[in-house]
Amino acid sequence: MQPLSDCYRENVRRMDEILRVNENFDLIKKVMCLGTEEITLYYIDGFVDSASMNKMMIYFLSLKGLGQPTESGGEAAATFFATHHLPHVEAEVTKNTDLMIQMVLSGTTLLLGETFGEYAIVIDSRTYPARSVGEPQNDRVMLGARDGFVETLVFNTALIRRRIRDTALTMQYLTVGRRSKTDVVLCYLKGQADGDYVKKLQKKLSDIDTGALTMGHESLAELLIGQRWYNPFPKIRYTERPDVAAAQLLEGSVLIVCDNSPEVMILPSTIFDFMQETNDYYFPPLTGTYIRIVRHIVFWATLFLVPIWFLLTKNPEITPSWLQFILPESTGKIPIFVQLILVEFMIDGLRMASMNTPDMLSNSLSVVGGLILGDFAVDIGWLIPEVIVYMAFVSIANFSQRSYQLGYAFKLLRIALIILVQLFNVIGFGVGCVGILILLVTNKTVNGRRSYLYPLIPFHGKALLSLFIRLRKDRIAGAEGVREEEKNQ
Repeated sequence: MQPLSDCYRENVRRMDEILRVNENFDLIKKVMCLGTEEITLYYIDGFVDSASMNKMMIYFLSLKGLGQPTESGGEAAATFFATHHLPHVEAEVTKNTDLMIQMVLSGTTLLLGETFGEYAIVIDSRTYPARSVGEPQNDRVMLGARDGFVETLVFNTALIRRRIRDTALTMQYLTVGRRSKTDVVLCYLKGQADGDYVKKLQKKLSDIDTGALTMGHESLAELLIGQRWYNPFPKIRYTERPDVAAAQLLEGSVLIVCDNSPEVMILPSTIFDFMQETNDYYFPPLTGTYIRIVRHIVFWATLFLVPIWFLLTKNPEITPSWLQFILPESTGKIPIFVQLILVEFMIDGLRMASMNTPDMLSNSLSVVGGLILGDFAVDIGWLIPEVIVYMAFVSIANFSQRSYQLGYAFKLLRIALIILVQLFNVIGFGVGCVGILILLVTNKTVNGRRSYLYPLIPFHGKALLSLFIRLRKDRIAGAEGVREEEKNQ
């Protein structure tokens, strides 16, 4: 975009035209006279701190003029005014027209002066509508901090800095999206994070060419990943907790904070990182270790329990005598394979319905849904009790970890295993297990050198042990000594 001219009136006319102040009710143009000289302010109603702006305007009215130090005006006049007459936290003199427009649309105030020529002053007087930093609904803890990230970028970075008061903490600002101009911050601890990895992420974020990040962090994740459609395993871990984010930074991870999103991306992430939970670290090591081991056993059971039971049902001759009690006495009016697939779909249907159900009706509909899937389905012969028991366990146990992406990855793979068992029996189950292993091995972290199965592949005994045994000095992503050892290698 062409820079402004030396003519103040022409600059005002041009800004009126670009910002379309006559067509937008919320884009305010305020003209003020400072003695014999004039200034024009542009800002968006609802984005500025009204009390601060009122005080600043009252102060402007007390001035005799712009107070330029030289007869030439231009940059010198704008700089003098910003230095001597702007009692505000942030003010920047610029002649970049693109930056002026972007900053106004971001919520700052643009000031054009009669003697500033092609220069203008950008005043950061913005304040965004924001909710309180309450505890995240999807990542609660029994003990520990109760604050969580919100949709306002500066609030989120402040919550991280509150926990890490170190000059090595780096918050690098970028803008993504031609139209949305979404604010994105790359956050890392200099000297702790992998420098080459940080540069790769910087380049990848800078090279993103998209119109807008309409869905916030999810749109950004899809642009970063470029994931193969057939591999359901998630590559990016998210958190809404500042304490988790701070702990990951201390372990050498890199965070991506996206404006308008209450979730922060943690990179790089392996499948074992998704199994770490905040509650593990707010309990003593022995209790935390027990919780962690139970979580691993229960969640992996959601993948293999139903396919193995279905396999044994199809092949009762290979079922050990001490496990004969798990075999159903009758298969019902519908084949067991159809029952399992049907219940998988019904559970997701009820889950989607519950998300759109008003709070006052949710409890009632949950009871109705439970009755339909339970006693009524058994009475009319659609389902057998064993199917309901196993699928109920799977649907509840899926919440033993908080990642919906990983939960649905396991769900899709479980359905695939059931289908393979139905088509090819024992051979199908074996092929399915090998296929899952291949998907895990071939899945790579986002632009990272670390394997998705680290610390199992490549094998790192101490790091692998820390995944199951909660050491006293553990943090969210593993023992600090383990990370230091990796760094030295």
